Amino acid sequence: MQVIFAVTDLERSLAFYEQALGWPRNERIDYSNYVELLPIDGGALGLYARDGFAGTVGAEPLRVENGAVSPAYVYVRVDDVESSVARIEAAGGRPLSPLTPRQWGETAAWFADPDGNVIAVASPTSG
Repeated sequence: MQVIFAVTDLERSLAFYEQALGWPRNERIDYSNYVELLPIDGGALGLYARDGFAGTVGAEPLRVENGAVSPAYVYVRVDDVESSVARIEAAGGRPLSPLTPRQWGETAAWFADPDGNVIAVASPTSG
């Protein structure tokens, strides 16, 4: 599966996700307005400059302003959720929902990236 976020500043978003998640860049993709990061368990996270995104899908992506967030999120299961939360915070992720055990058996937290796209990190709740 591949998820693609529309972003206002491709280099800023790339730096954020590289620091926050530590996924390698797909070196086969060489476009000035699009990059992909490759999670270790497969799939891809694409970061697409807003104008390129709009041209490809045929519609202007929603502008997220005033602390709002996009209406969807990426949920990433990780081995060490505490260190993942720390990396996202250090990268500048805006905390949305704190790290806490959830009713479905995972401990998870949600953050907004610089464009208001939402990412959650989670791992099984121990004990």
